[in-house]
Amino acid sequence: MRLLIVDDEPLARQRLRALLDEIGDIAVAGEAANGEEAIEQTARLRPDVVLLDIRMPGVDGIQAALQLSRQEPPPAIIFTTAYDEYALSAFDAHAVGYLLKPVRKEKLAEALKAASRFTRAQLQTLETMQAEIETPVQSPTHITARVHGNLRKIPLDSIRYFLAEHKYVTVRHLDGEVLIEEPLISLEQRFGDQFVRIHRNALV
Repeated sequence: MRLLIVDDEPLARQRLRALLDEIGDIAVAGEAANGEEAIEQTARLRPDVVLLDIRMPGVDGIQAALQLSRQEPPPAIIFTTAYDEYALSAFDAHAVGYLLKPVRKEKLAEALKAASRFTRAQLQTLETMQAEIETPVQSPTHITARVHGNLRKIPLDSIRYFLAEHKYVTVRHLDGEVLIEEPLISLEQRFGDQFVRIHRNALV
């Protein structure tokens, strides 16, 4: 399985990597330090499983999980947190596991085994149930790009077009342009109600 590790604490990410190395048969596709990065990295890397912290600055783990569940195909979510009061919200967000820190190798292995059995049909059932009981997730209002090593938020209403060139996508906005690595098809899925595809490599 391909995994994405999401935690705002570098030491926590390092410990999860060490546990995964001990478990074996796991490929860590990448790491993210917050919910926004988790959404972007999942769209780009397409991991099978996301190990997701809950309390993080900006977009927290619950909000990120709700958005990740709308990706196609959605990854299995396993929460790793120091707090037990989010369990109900976690499973409402389609989580297949909820592990309390410090995470034990045996519990992590069990959660990964459950994630491997989590079929697309089960996900669709959960999504249908969730749609009946929750308020729709607010649509994103900006994208995040890395500029000179720093994350920069760009309002969607200031973006004029996305142009795919080679492995990058140029985002042209009112104040200039930036490069991102998210595929154009992912951008179209996320923002299809605000942008239209006019060419195989352009959204306007």
